Parts: sequence; structure tokens; C-alpha cells
Amino acid sequence: MIRTPIPWPNGAKVAVAITFDMDTDSLIHIEKGRAGVNYLSTISMLRYGPEVAIPRILDGYARFGLKQTFFIPAWCIEQHPKTVEAIVEAGHEVAFHGYIHEAPNALPPEEERYWMQRSIEVIKSFTGQRPRGNRSPLYNMSQHTPGFLAEEGFLYDSSLMGDDVPYLLAPPQGELVELPISWATDDWPPYVHSIDLDYMFQILPPDRAMEIFMAEFNAMRRAGGGLWIAVWHPFVSGRLSRWQRIEQMIEEMQDTGEVWFATLEEIAAHCKALDAEGTLSLRREALPLYGGQSPLPDPLPSSMPGGDPS
Repeated sequence: MIRTPIPWPNGAKVAVAITFDMDTDSLIHIEKGRAGVNYLSTISMLRYGPEVAIPRILDGYARFGLKQTFFIPAWCIEQHPKTVEAIVEAGHEVAFHGYIHEAPNALPPEEERYWMQRSIEVIKSFTGQRPRGNRSPLYNMSQHTPGFLAEEGFLYDSSLMGDDVPYLLAPPQGELVELPISWATDDWPPYVHSIDLDYMFQILPPDRAMEIFMAEFNAMRRAGGGLWIAVWHPFVSGRLSRWQRIEQMIEEMQDTGEVWFATLEEIAAHCKALDAEGTLSLRREALPLYGGQSPLPDPLPSSMPGGDPS
């Protein structure tokens, strides 16, 4: 059912990474600009992440013996250095997630490159090493992002949704391992409700949300050789009832004896090594798509957005 199943270490049937995007209150500031400082309730909701949820998550990971990946905007690292210090001291990976959760595909290329390079220096100064992985904020990768990442020596990206297993992105500047994700394992749809952030979803109970998450996991495990990545947020899934259910999930996964828990850097390095030695041939996707140009005709039919109504 998976055409190119990945042989994971120790015969595991599925690789699992429970990643957290620690956006803190960058979300309200990028949404509202300088007026964001007046939205105290939303700031408190978002700061629940570094102040309350991250210590809880780190304690849980320690009990289960897990090392995992945290994607953190550089601005958030500057605002919460002690939290980042605790993450690094516990042996977890800190990866790139924009400077202040800006959308790369809304920026001119040189501005995108500037904020990437500035963020790399922030991460290096706080963690002691350059980031190896990227997740574009809200998955908003631009056509220039893979090339910029390759130029900066990144190993992997985890922003795209084009496969069940890792594959390779191949811009002219070099190759990246793509560790694909899915909205089905993102905690935003089942849990987030915020008028100030313009997200108003029905909040599901943890067991119902976990049905969705675990349906994806069980499919990967049954097929064998699949990848399951949680894209979760401390202020969302770090809430007490949800985190308790996550700990139950981790126990259930560990009890199968068929799961490899790893950081995204470890997963990407494993896949790249298999490809390099010829054990596995990862699918390659040449970039930019469409040669970097829109594939649509000019002029557009009048019934299409942007078409000529005359």
C-alpha cells in the first residue's frame, strides 16, 4: 500500500515524531501588528505554551525517554530564552520556524532570505548549532524556500504534504529530505478557537481528536514503513486534558514494540543515508514547479479569479 516503504531501525513498522511548534504570542503580533500588545487575553492563551505547557511536555518526554523536535520562531526564542534553554538541556532538537511566524510566500525573495539568515544566527546563538530543519509557518513555503534552505545547509524540511513517506526536494542549489505532514495530524482543526486570531472551530474532546490522529498512525503501522508526524502546539495540545491523553497515546505506541520514536533530524539523516548507500531510492521532486512560472493561460478565462470580466 506504500510503494516505497522505509526500512526503519530495529524493524520498526512506523517512525513517529511528536513535534511541537512553539509560536507563543508571535501569532497575535503578526496578526494585529503593533496593536497586538492590547490583546492580553489572547497573549495569555499563547504564553500558556512556554510558561506552563513546555515544562509539562518536557517532563513527559523525560519519563518516556523521548527526544523530539521543537520548531520555534527566532523572535520567540529571544522572548523566552529560559524555556529554550530547558529544551536544549533536555537534548531535544530546535528547528527553524520563521522569525516571527511570517509567511515566506508573502515576502519578496530577498526579504525571505534576510529573515531566514537572521533567524539562523539567533538559533545558533541560543543552541550552539545551526538548525538542520525547517517548517514554514502555517506551511506557507514559497517557491524560493527550498533553494534558500539548501544554500544554508539544511538537511530537511517538514512543510509539505506530498507523500506518506520521506522524499527529496531537488532545487538547483541542492537536495533536502522532505518529511511530509498532514492536516489530519495537526492539532489546530480539532482544538483551536480564537476570535482574535480568526480561527473559530468546534473544540473536540481529546478522545475524539485522538481518533483522528490515531487513524493516521494505525494506517501507517498496518502498511509498514510509514511516517507519522504530529504537528502540535504547546498552548493547544499542552493543555492538561489533552496532554494526559497524549501520554496515554505514547504508552500505547510504545507497547506495540513497532514504533521508532526519533527527532526529525534523526529520521531525515536515516533516510538520506539509505538513499546514498543505494538501499532505498527516495522519490525526487525537481523544483521549482512549473519552472517558477504560473501554469495558467494568459489571459485567464473570465470565470476564473483574476480573469478579464469584459
